[in-house]
Amino acid sequence: MGTVVTYGHYGEPQSHERATLSALAQAIAALRGDEFAGEYEPSARYATPLYFVPGETVVGLERARAVGMRSADDLYGGVVPYAFLANKTIAHPLVAPEALAPQGWSSAFATRVREVVLPGYAAFTLEDAYRAARALLAEGPVRIKPGDGIGGRDQLVVRDLAALEGALDRVDPARLARNGLVVETELAGATTYSVGQVAVNGMAATYCGTQKLTPDNGGQPAYGGSDLLIARGGWEALDALELAPELRLAIRQARAFDTACRQLPGVFASRRNYDTLLGHDAEGQVRAGVLEQSWRIGGASGPEIAALAAFHGQPGLRAVHARSAEIYGECAVPPPHAIVHYRGVDARAGALTKYTVIERYEPAR
Repeated sequence: MGTVVTYGHYGEPQSHERATLSALAQAIAALRGDEFAGEYEPSARYATPLYFVPGETVVGLERARAVGMRSADDLYGGVVPYAFLANKTIAHPLVAPEALAPQGWSSAFATRVREVVLPGYAAFTLEDAYRAARALLAEGPVRIKPGDGIGGRDQLVVRDLAALEGALDRVDPARLARNGLVVETELAGATTYSVGQVAVNGMAATYCGTQKLTPDNGGQPAYGGSDLLIARGGWEALDALELAPELRLAIRQARAFDTACRQLPGVFASRRNYDTLLGHDAEGQVRAGVLEQSWRIGGASGPEIAALAAFHGQPGLRAVHARSAEIYGECAVPPPHAIVHYRGVDARAGALTKYTVIERYEPAR
């Protein structure tokens, strides 16, 4: 018997992020047979060992160890020694050897994953971002992404130098120095795939599927949910399912990226999610690559935890089909059998409903 707690200030006190985090942590506590005790309180005395559900990737090994996160068995999420390891910038090299980089930066990782990511660069100054984007614009449109961005927000596509200068004028230099930017080849007609693996209480699940976007209450594109196939066990269990060639490509690339991540010193995680993209470049050539890693609560976490609960309750269950949805507006009505993670009016996002529907996986006949 243990105690599950959320960790870190994830969103405002009444935000949908914090409410969702709490709901998922309660589901993990039920799965583990533990008590749920709400947010971690440093001054509290807990009678049983703690299991943490952080809202963000935990940065700092000493910070993690101080509260009891010493291995992947101690949390749903991940721990990294440096902040940049938790964001999008690790997927790409610097534009030049002399370019500014944060403490702990190594070019070795970008070299290891070069074949499974899109053409691009990481930058931590406006000058380096301009230099990187100018080089890529010779081949076609370029996407500029904040290293710490979530859900596709604050991203811009530029097609010429004038647009590039305008985009960089809006970048906060302090945020750029702290979290970096990714400058990456833009793909047309692209599909985003989610591939990942989670382990809780000795039980693992591995999955693949697609993501979708939806208009938020301001009409801007936002994450709208995932459609996932989730297998009990590791990569081999997922490979044994009937999968389309595009999914198998996404899995191969994500798995190669994950293998490289496991070699990063000081990094450990029980939740490993990778977004990959498949589309066409400016010349019409098919391109595919890993966009980023997520070692924290994410859009696929509802399906992940629901799948683990289903596997725990049905020992013979091999795989499930899980669909999550995030729907903006007041008219959203979850299906009767849905697991609702949040339904309310957020002070910033407005009316929002989040839920997961899970079904037994039935292969095509």
